[in-house]
This record gives sequence, C-alpha cells and structure tokens, in this order.
Amino acid sequence: MKFENIRRLLSFARRAVDDYNMIEEGDKIAVGVSGGKDSLALLAVMRDLSIFYPKKFTVCAITLDMGFSDGDFDAIEEFYKRLGIEYKIVKTKLAEIIFDVRKESNPCSLCARMRRGILHDSAKEMGCNKIALGHHFDDVVETFVMNLFNEGRIGTFSPVTYLDRKDITMIRPLVYAPEKDIKYFVKRSALPVTESKCPEDKATDREKYKQLLAELEKDNDGLRHRIFCAIKKADIDGYGVENEKIQNN
Repeated sequence: MKFENIRRLLSFARRAVDDYNMIEEGDKIAVGVSGGKDSLALLAVMRDLSIFYPKKFTVCAITLDMGFSDGDFDAIEEFYKRLGIEYKIVKTKLAEIIFDVRKESNPCSLCARMRRGILHDSAKEMGCNKIALGHHFDDVVETFVMNLFNEGRIGTFSPVTYLDRKDITMIRPLVYAPEKDIKYFVKRSALPVTESKCPEDKATDREKYKQLLAELEKDNDGLRHRIFCAIKKADIDGYGVENEKIQNN
C-alpha cells in the first residue's frame, strides 16, 4: 500500500526522530491507533519510515475498543491488513466504568490514565519496547497554553518519555507536524478515519484552548510557531535538548 502525499509528514517525522533520538536499531514500536486522523496518519508515517530509516525497526498497531455499543473497527482492521502489519484490538469496558458506573463529571483525566495503562500493558504483551503516539505540533502548543491557564504551570508533554515502572518508552514523532498538514494528507489518502463515540468529544478543555489560539492567531500571525520556538529555546520538557530521556516515575 503506497501513500502519494506522505513525503511532507515523513520529513517532519524524520527530523523529530533524529533530533530526539526516538528510534534505535531493533526497536519494536506499537502505534496507538484510536481511529482518528492523527493516529492513522502516524501509523502510515511509521510504516513508511520503517522501510528506509537507517536504524531498522518494526511497527505494530494497537487499538483500544472503549466499549461504546456502536463502535465499529472493521475499516481499521482492514487498513491494518492492507499495511501488512501486526495489530491488536483490545476490548475494554472503559465506557461503562467511566460513564455508567462511576458517572464521572470530569471523565477525561481518568479515561486518559486508564487508557494509558491498558496501552502500556498491551504493548509489552506484543513484545514492544516503545509506543508511538500521534500528538502533533499544535497539540504541543495547546497543551502548553492549557497548563499555563489552568494550573499556572510552564510545561507540556515531552517528545520522548521513558516510563521506568513499565520499562517502555513513549515517542511522539509528529511533534514538528502542523495539524493542517496532517489534515491535508488524510483528506487525500482515503484513510479510514472514524468519528469518536465519546460523548465528551469536542467539549473538552483542549478544544476550548484550540479555539482560543485560533482567535488570537487572527491578529497575531505565527503565534503558535513563536510559542513552540519559545518552548525549544527554554528547553521545556526536553524540547531544546537532543537525545534526552525524560524520566517519569
């Protein structure tokens, strides 16, 4: 399966992988695939990168079935097969636990923690030493602004995070890729993007700050890029230092 419009995303990913030493010879990397545009684009990028990158590595994919009654993974499963990669669809009861049993008023934080735990365990079961997540350039900036406004904290997620309790490394190869370039690729590549079934989708804090940044950028062209450059210059969470592993206990 070939992707005709992937070169720009591959360029962003190759630079991030090299800058932060994300990949080593012999790695087995699980891509966490939700079915959204970012994770599907990342899977395509990682598959193609594995073909020509000088350090040889293998790619597999993991999708968590949240347990929503109308969830359908047939298109994603067929996509995995067309790419010719190993994959695993993990059935969970997260939707029932979070929304029916616990009736969480602010479910996103708990859901994220539980999904991470299941993803880590599933990757280890598949023999992976790394997990790749689809966070992109805009996510880095939005998380920084969200942390500043909500917590009074200077920080965002790291490009590389080593989880010593799980002995697994999280990498984010798309941190240099703007969301608009991912949308362009996905639109022209007929990827099987599925809409989120979560009732909280589009109603999160992240969406609020995404809209805030969009409004601010109307009068401040290039604002996101200046924020990202400031993060790198200040070496916040490992963005300014090459080959740094951020310990997360």
